[in-house]
Amino acid sequence: MKIAVTGKGGVGKSTLTVLLARALRDRGTKVLVVDADPDMNLATLFQIPEGRKITPIVEMKELIAERTGTRVGEPAPFFTMNPKVDDIPETYWIEHEGIRLLVMGTIQRGGGGCACPENAFLKSLLGHMVVNRKDWVILDMEAGIEHLGRGTAIGVDTMLVVVEPNRTSIETAFRVRNLARDIGIKRVRLVGNKIQSPAQEEFIRSNTEGLEVLGFLGQSDQIWKVSTGEMSFLEVSGAPLEQVGRVLEALG
Repeated sequence: MKIAVTGKGGVGKSTLTVLLARALRDRGTKVLVVDADPDMNLATLFQIPEGRKITPIVEMKELIAERTGTRVGEPAPFFTMNPKVDDIPETYWIEHEGIRLLVMGTIQRGGGGCACPENAFLKSLLGHMVVNRKDWVILDMEAGIEHLGRGTAIGVDTMLVVVEPNRTSIETAFRVRNLARDIGIKRVRLVGNKIQSPAQEEFIRSNTEGLEVLGFLGQSDQIWKVSTGEMSFLEVSGAPLEQVGRVLEALG
């Protein structure tokens, strides 16, 4: 299954991505996690040692120029729109604790959604991973909805939107659904996060009619400690892991 995890900034989508990967790994499932967020913080959450340097794909200028038929630092009015990318994941992912991580990066200048060699390369690479790979792929997307406007999540099986029990994150979920439909993604599903009471679960359910809620993750000291680096994602146990497991079962 190919999943794109998104949501309003700060809702906990990267932490959910890490825990989903952990739960899949524990089940003996091969999983590739793709950091497609400009903040690129998954390596920190996975606690990959600093000595294992990770260069985001978008910063590999010479590689992108070679594959798109351009020259580094020169204007590129013409370039290959469908460059060869099938060898990229195995060459550049980092494997840590049985989970593979590929850091994509994003275009950092104004007009990042434009037609340019870097974006053509990243879109082709994402397309390869969500269409041609047979293992689980989890994309940690940038916050908000801009990536949907660029179509960088086309082909995923499910757009998984993380929401908190408040109206602003739920509004984002509906915007994601509407834009996802425009690019052909039919399954937009929700996970409620940072839940502290049954009333908050009910608030999400009653305000998201028409959107499937897969499950809820409670407010947790363990998850907070993962986000601060005080606890490894491998040490999480009990309720948080059980809740993530139920989300996985609902996805299937």
